[in-house]
Amino acid sequence: MATSRPFVSPSFTYETLEETLDIKPKGAELFIGIPKETSFSENRIALTPEAVSVMVANGHRVVVETKAGHGSSYTDKDYSEAGAKIAYDKKEVYECDILVKSAPVSDSECELLKYNQYIISPIHLAVMKSEILQKMMDKKITALSFENLKDETGHNPIVRSMSEIAGSAVMLIAGQYLSNANNGKGVLVGGISGIPPTKVIIIGAGIVGEYAARTALAMGASVKVFDNDIYRLKRMQNNIGVRMWTSVIEPKILAKQLKTCDVAVGALSSDGGRTPLIVTEEMVSQMRPGSVIVDVSIDRGGCFETSEVTTHEKPVFKKYDVIHYGVPNIPSGFARTASQAISNVLMPLLLETAAEGGVDKLIWYKINIRSGIYLFKGSLTNFYLSERFDLKYTDLNLLIASRR
Repeated sequence: MATSRPFVSPSFTYETLEETLDIKPKGAELFIGIPKETSFSENRIALTPEAVSVMVANGHRVVVETKAGHGSSYTDKDYSEAGAKIAYDKKEVYECDILVKSAPVSDSECELLKYNQYIISPIHLAVMKSEILQKMMDKKITALSFENLKDETGHNPIVRSMSEIAGSAVMLIAGQYLSNANNGKGVLVGGISGIPPTKVIIIGAGIVGEYAARTALAMGASVKVFDNDIYRLKRMQNNIGVRMWTSVIEPKILAKQLKTCDVAVGALSSDGGRTPLIVTEEMVSQMRPGSVIVDVSIDRGGCFETSEVTTHEKPVFKKYDVIHYGVPNIPSGFARTASQAISNVLMPLLLETAAEGGVDKLIWYKINIRSGIYLFKGSLTNFYLSERFDLKYTDLNLLIASRR
């Protein structure tokens, strides 16, 4: 049986199909709320009026609770002129899709949170409560912490900025309590010609330790640094450009140096959990009367056994006639500078969030942001918190992949 060939029209042509790509959505309009902080002796605000004006100019809405910026010397008028709406009811601020805070979420604030909200704030691991975390999980909150937020280079920009402020402020604080004005022993930090310089001991060669050493050296003090990480000690000397007295942490050597020092600074950092106790009560008891301890690491437990958490209202106490300064949030005492530093990080991040199409899209496209996420749609994605409070841990990468 003969078969005829199929007829093909001369006008018939083959066309290749376009490749389907993962196209980014158009930019999203953000609805941002900035509440007034009422806890943790917090004076900072997460976005300055200058940052708010940039957000508003880019088509985003910003609601600021009245007097939210007073601790940083920003008035409601400053924010109103920047284009923000001033809210006189706290509930109105908590109706926003994204909350930007400079203090951790408190018990009272948990009740005001709405479902599927986004929160950008510090977490303060040392004082985090399981009840607060559970309430946030129940409301399907997505939360990003200042402490763990990383930039594209792998550094923590907000932590670094706050550490620089804390380190620079340490010697100013110590000088304040060494003076007669605060019933100190009347010693000038640094000294003058013909008088031996003030002796400063710094425990920890991280960012706080480095900036404390810079300030102390600039004042003319004699600085000695202890750290168990040789690389950090070398890096500090290279960054400062001055040959300093450095040592690994050996109890006998440390105790000997503490006996004759005027200022001791606790600047040890901890990747997770409590800061190790380095200075025992016995070592503190042998220090000079009137000397000053500034324990910057008190927010993670402190590295001095005699340290206790204090407040900006009552920052010091005496033990063994040694002045102890244990305020966990030193940058809050320099609130305007700290607010500007935080705002410099968060404003570009929020603009990038809008450009990517929202927080969820940002988390998908920017892998470095994921390190800061400790809650995603109510699921706990921080392993340290899950272990500490015995809660279920879920890998963030798996959660994101399952939602695509």
